[in-house]
Amino acid sequence: MQNLVILAGNVGATPEARTTQGGTKITHFSLATSRPKRDSNGKTIKDDNGRRIEDTEWHRITCFNGVGKTVEQYVDKGMKVMVRGRIHYTRWTDNENIERYGVEIIADEVTFLTRAKSASGGQGGNDSSVDDDEIPF
Repeated sequence: MQNLVILAGNVGATPEARTTQGGTKITHFSLATSRPKRDSNGKTIKDDNGRRIEDTEWHRITCFNGVGKTVEQYVDKGMKVMVRGRIHYTRWTDNENIERYGVEIIADEVTFLTRAKSASGGQGGNDSSVDDDEIPF
């Protein structure tokens, strides 16, 4: 059996990166995915203007080393990306001795569905200096 997750959605905030004492690069970002909201009969719910109402779910994405470096350099809030990876559950006891649980997606691959930002930090949509062929994958 395989632990495989594929998500496509919008990046919720600028990715946060850090490096461990051992030199491992870790980058985190949030990803929003949406699906149509349905009533008890399975029918899509629409608003007063006839537009679909959507349920949005937020996912914590974790990238290591090369993938993390690329995400840190080229991904920005609002970009559409597809993440391919695996689901990872964690369990810990907090300061108040309460057992907590968490879930994250460990990304093996992040594909840009909209133009990447430039490595200098500007949004890539207006910067022609970064060609898609230059982005390392």
